[in-house]
Amino acid sequence: MKILVTGATGYIGRRLLMSLLNSEKKISIRLLVSDSRQVSPDIADKVEIIEGNTFNSEALQKSLKGIHTAYYLIHSMSSSKGDFEDLDRKSATAFINEAIAAGVKRVIYLGGLGERDSASRHLASRQETGEILSSYPDKIETIWFRAAIIIGAGGASFEIIRNLVEKIPVMIAPAWVNTLTQPVAVDDVILYLKAALKLKKTGSRIIDIGGERMSFLQMLKKAAEVSGLKRFIIPVPFFSPKLSSYWLILLTPVPFKLASALVAGLKSESIVKNSNAAALFPEIKPIQYEESLRRALAEEEHEILSSWRDGSGAWFNSGKKAGELAKATLRISSNRSIEGIDRKKIWESVTSMGGENGWLSMNTLWRIRGQVDKITGGPGINRGRRSSRTLRIGDSLDFWKVVDIIPGRRLLLISQMKLPGKGWLEFILGSSLIITAHFIPSGLYGRLYWFLLYPFHLLIFRIMTSKIVKTGSKHEV
Repeated sequence: MKILVTGATGYIGRRLLMSLLNSEKKISIRLLVSDSRQVSPDIADKVEIIEGNTFNSEALQKSLKGIHTAYYLIHSMSSSKGDFEDLDRKSATAFINEAIAAGVKRVIYLGGLGERDSASRHLASRQETGEILSSYPDKIETIWFRAAIIIGAGGASFEIIRNLVEKIPVMIAPAWVNTLTQPVAVDDVILYLKAALKLKKTGSRIIDIGGERMSFLQMLKKAAEVSGLKRFIIPVPFFSPKLSSYWLILLTPVPFKLASALVAGLKSESIVKNSNAAALFPEIKPIQYEESLRRALAEEEHEILSSWRDGSGAWFNSGKKAGELAKATLRISSNRSIEGIDRKKIWESVTSMGGENGWLSMNTLWRIRGQVDKITGGPGINRGRRSSRTLRIGDSLDFWKVVDIIPGRRLLLISQMKLPGKGWLEFILGSSLIITAHFIPSGLYGRLYWFLLYPFHLLIFRIMTSKIVKTGSKHEV
């Protein structure tokens, strides 16, 4: 069997792909990705990769040729223009039409629970996507899974819950925390998606998946218990969704856009409405919410397999845009010789920055800049990083995203903070360590911004270069 996985560099897609590669030996896997460099080399050797997306008809046709089953794990909420509904609609329409033309037998899609009439913009778009993919039952079979809050290490919902219970002993919670939902473990989601691959032909189906029915308030209280914390949560009949979103971005790593989508989704119930999961997959017994929390906490102690950050900019901040670097008109550099110093340790210092490790120079200023960025709608500095030890293309480093890595030689980051222009931060290792900030200003304000901050940037990068080299010198052989 030959299958296609779309969204393979996102939170669910990465986990599904790894699980398929580890257990399904008799299938051939093809990926449709926007940037092939986001697929790690050890995985790239085991799959076929088509570079492109659903808006590129040639790449889409090529990716679907000869495919038996296709996983549709795409959404456009990351769109910088806020037009994700239209993008989702066009993407799903193009995909299902080309899938039918290519003779694909089955499409497997993961959407959200809830009623479309009362759903948030994001969930309503996920519902519409499912309807489009299921609109030709006589021509193609569509297995449409619907899930509510997915709990797993690296997941946005889990990180919100964990941060809230860890940081706030007494919490004033808005009315929407009493809305009923049915959280599901990410491990169970992957089990269902894999099981659908071998499902006997039953026609197009909507399959609701979820665990125990509970409110978000109960989820918070249970999370506090699992973490061994005593927390007091007081529901109040106010706090608009917008205010709640600002409250979340100040206390958790998620940016405003994602926080708004999650809060809006909790305004209406998201509960299981059919028993198809138990009927079609009786071998899958959903784990309890408490166990899903324990698994997520255990994974966080090691290397997280995938993160919500993976999809936060992969589609519109692709490494392909690294070519724009040559258009930068404003630059500032700092360099220092590393002759005779352990280059491996220098590289480790460069690639370990960000997140809890900090930025080696003026971390207080970095944190202030991060708070300003969050308040203005950017990701902020507390988005952190997926792993404290390793980096891959597409990874987030606070308000940067990795767009190029040449191990031991070059690391290129693109800025995702709110800026009057486009910015990059580049680290080059040769006979010297060179740190360069590149900037394309947007109008007069962009130039004013650059020159006002120039003295601070100059000082920050000089200190950073010195400390990185000093770190390597301590390990000199």
